[in-house]
Amino acid sequence: MNAAIVTRKITDSQETLIIQRPKSGLCLNGNIQVPGDKSISHRALMLGAIAQGETIIKGLLLGEDPRRTAKCFSLLGANISELNTELVKVQGVGLGQLKEPSQVLDCGNSGTTMRLMLGILASHPECFFTVTGDNSLVQRPMSRVAKPLTQMGAQIWGRQGGSFAPLAIQGQKLKHIHYHSPIASAQVKSCILFAGLMTEGKTMVTEPALSRDHSERMLQAFGAQIEIDPETNSATVVGPAQLKGQNVVVPGDISSAAFWLVAAATVPGSELLISNVGVNPTRTGILEALEMMGANIVQENQRVVAGEPVADLRVRYGQLRACEISGGIIPRLIDEIPILAVAAMFAEGTTVIRDASELRVKESDRLAVMATQLQRLGAKVTELPDGLEITGGMSVTGTDVESHGDHRVAMSLAIAALNANGSTYIHEAEAASISYPDFITTLQEVCG
Repeated sequence: MNAAIVTRKITDSQETLIIQRPKSGLCLNGNIQVPGDKSISHRALMLGAIAQGETIIKGLLLGEDPRRTAKCFSLLGANISELNTELVKVQGVGLGQLKEPSQVLDCGNSGTTMRLMLGILASHPECFFTVTGDNSLVQRPMSRVAKPLTQMGAQIWGRQGGSFAPLAIQGQKLKHIHYHSPIASAQVKSCILFAGLMTEGKTMVTEPALSRDHSERMLQAFGAQIEIDPETNSATVVGPAQLKGQNVVVPGDISSAAFWLVAAATVPGSELLISNVGVNPTRTGILEALEMMGANIVQENQRVVAGEPVADLRVRYGQLRACEISGGIIPRLIDEIPILAVAAMFAEGTTVIRDASELRVKESDRLAVMATQLQRLGAKVTELPDGLEITGGMSVTGTDVESHGDHRVAMSLAIAALNANGSTYIHEAEAASISYPDFITTLQEVCG
């Protein structure tokens, strides 16, 4: 038998993923189509909702987070058709025309929904909004967007001085600012740029390093005047803007592709082709990091789709080597660090990841959680204040591990289990559906 036995057990609405690696080993083969990019899916729904006319979205991610975005903007007055991957129609209300909802806007587990939406809501005069989230989201910092919005004239109330949801927002006529962000964050940048859409003059954000630029690209496509200065990592929107509905094609999410890149790169004899993956240069830090580790990855059929660069990624097994990952590359692979830690488990030498303290305020404290769970499997991992130190080549044995309700942790542990002796039990595996609803099914297919 050459396949890992991948089974699911559901108890009290929680799912345990069981991966039993056969004694004879396994290899992964197949052609994978990963779900649509989560970042682009959020932005397409939001900009479609506030643009004039109809926006058509193809390839939308059907994960729980974009569903929250769609629900919120439906309550705000946009007409959004039933979500599917083939074609979603969004009838926008026009900039500044969102209606005051009669109920609380629940963002669930989606920090992107809350942070980006706050910029839009704060710039709607005479409207009052309340937003909240699940038990995880209400513990994640919102002051990073509330602070610059307040500088623009926004009125925001919340726990601990507006630092944590639930939040209440009284829309205002805002003023433009030049905000020097202390962190490189696409969510912070996007929030301020979205607030600037209805603000007279130039609203500018300067970052210490370049973060993903999906908002800038999509704002330009919808008709906003955007100015980019790559030398200073600055983006500017000129307001008031005029947005018109567009056709948006969402490429495959490179964050989802990352799990299969590491799987094939670390399981002997494997080869996978991952089709239609977005390779926006502000997101390809994962490819650069894996190439530094010696991974055999080839970009095929490179093309541009709806303004976003796309390619098919072919990855073959090969012995990885340790490297140091830090500095300017971190904002371009921040979501992929959990799966990079798995790659480091099977690389020769000691890999050091630094400058990633942002991971402590994600869906979980991903540095602490990944260190603890990989140690349970037998890996040698040291938790650093801003990263991880992982020594590869240790014997890995299946055991019980916890996702802590974090989708990226759940999927990373599943990939780690492919090289673990015996059986691995991954609890709260249902979290994977937040960004990758078909992850477990695809895992079963490529292992079969």
